[in-house]
This record gives sequence, C-alpha cells and structure tokens, in this order.
Amino acid sequence: MTKDMTEMWSKDFVPEGNRASNVDRFTGFEDTYDQHRPEAPQEVVALLTGYLERKPSVVVDLGCGTGLSSFAWKDAADQVIGVEPNDDMRGKAVAKLQTLEQEARSSGADIADIKFVSGYSNQLALPDQSADIITCSQSFHWMDPASTLKEVSRVLRDEGIFAVYDCDWPPSLTWRVEQAYHGLIERAEAIIDDHVEPQEQAYKGNKNEHLKHIRESGLFRFSKEIVFHHMEPFTADRYTGLAVSQGGIQTVFKLKPTELNDNIAQFHALVEEHFQGRTLPVMLSYRMRLGIK
Repeated sequence: MTKDMTEMWSKDFVPEGNRASNVDRFTGFEDTYDQHRPEAPQEVVALLTGYLERKPSVVVDLGCGTGLSSFAWKDAADQVIGVEPNDDMRGKAVAKLQTLEQEARSSGADIADIKFVSGYSNQLALPDQSADIITCSQSFHWMDPASTLKEVSRVLRDEGIFAVYDCDWPPSLTWRVEQAYHGLIERAEAIIDDHVEPQEQAYKGNKNEHLKHIRESGLFRFSKEIVFHHMEPFTADRYTGLAVSQGGIQTVFKLKPTELNDNIAQFHALVEEHFQGRTLPVMLSYRMRLGIK
C-alpha cells in the first residue's frame, strides 16, 4: 500500500458515498456483536465455491465486522481479505486472527492467508481483477450500491462472483417472541428519532433491492437470488443477546443508557418462558443475492 493510499484511509477520511454515522453506529459493542451474531454458515462457502467451480484464490469480505463472515473461508481459500472501516470491529477481528494463527502453528494446521484492513467498499486498495469472490455479509445495506458495485466489478476477475447475503431478523421461534422483538427494535428507533437529527442518523438501504441494484448496474452477466436455512443452537441469553446486538439498540445505549432497560427485561422474560433453561435448535433464514461478472 502506497503512502497516498495509507493517508486515504486515515481515521477522519470518509470517501464520497459513505456516511460517518454508518461507521460510528458499530463503535463500542464489538464483543457483544461477536458473541451473539451468527458466523457465516458453511452453506455460503459451498454455494459460492460451486458457482466459481474451483477453490478461490482470493476472497474479499466487505464490511467484515469482527470477521464472522471472513473466517468461514479459512479452510476454503488461499487468501482472505476482510475490509472494515470501524476500528473497534476490525480490532476484534485482528485479535481473533492472532488466536487462530497461534492455534494453527501449535497444531501444524494449514489455514488461508487472512488479513483485515481498514477501507470502504467503494474505494478498495486492491488491484484490478485480483479477487475471485467478493462478499457482503449483513453489510451491503450500509453501503452506496452504485459506487460499491462499480468498485467490485473493477476488483473481480472475469467470471468472479459478488455475493450479498443477509440473515432474516429475528430468527424463527414463536410469533409472540418475534412480535416482541420487532417492538423492541421499533422502540429503539423511536428513541433515536427523538434525540438525533435525521441527517446525523445512520442510513440503512432496503435489503429487498439488493438484486435490483446488481441487475441494473449492468456489470454482471448472470444474477440470481438464493434462499437457504441454517440451524444453530440457542439459549435464552443468546436469543436476547442477538436482539441487544442490533445497532439501533446499541445506539440508544449511547444516547440514553437506561431508556430500554424495562423493554429488554420484558423481552428477555418472554424469551426465557419459551426456552425454560434449555438449549434449542433455532432456524436462521438467509437470502443471498449474487452476480457473476
């Protein structure tokens, strides 16, 4: 990376098409996020490797957060590059990588060359046609779609794959729990509206328009949507923790630390009533939109 590139991604620099508020939304709760959010399921690796028809040499993970979506490729790619503008989230990913590398050295295991870098989706410090697969896990809706897709096309090799995948929130459980989950999120957003001017709030795009953006870009020869499901073990604490890890609730914690305490306690009581101290399999539903250059 040249000196100019290093200066480009200084802490205070936000490239055109990005919002500092979108990055700041994820500051300060990297541990909660990493503890409760799901790792990228192996179905993602299997699907994308199948479409590529070979082992990827380079996978780039945009908006990688704490690396939950990057480490899925540790045994399935030669090199993995996680790109994340938030220092706290990226710092957690780097710490996890150090532990993984120590474990690999101790056991003699081979893993991909993994690194995490600061950067934005529409200004990547990567050469033209250098990546086989570029992914956005739970992140594309925070990015400017047009400029991001243009940059993705530049970096992808011919017949390379761009894949956006998101998990439906909340995970399927009971209608009462899910209704309460939505109510908790709506309450958090109402508090934010009361205390933060609209122009200073984080902006979230419509996930239902991801495939439309890919197709209308004209940059991909083939595109489609894939829906799949993945089962994971949950406890009441994890289900509640997943709700609390949502950015809106964490934003309220920064603004009005105790404002949601009663709402969260009521939600957790409802969740505990369902789990009754048990660990239960819970279905996570995913929607992947992909484009092949």
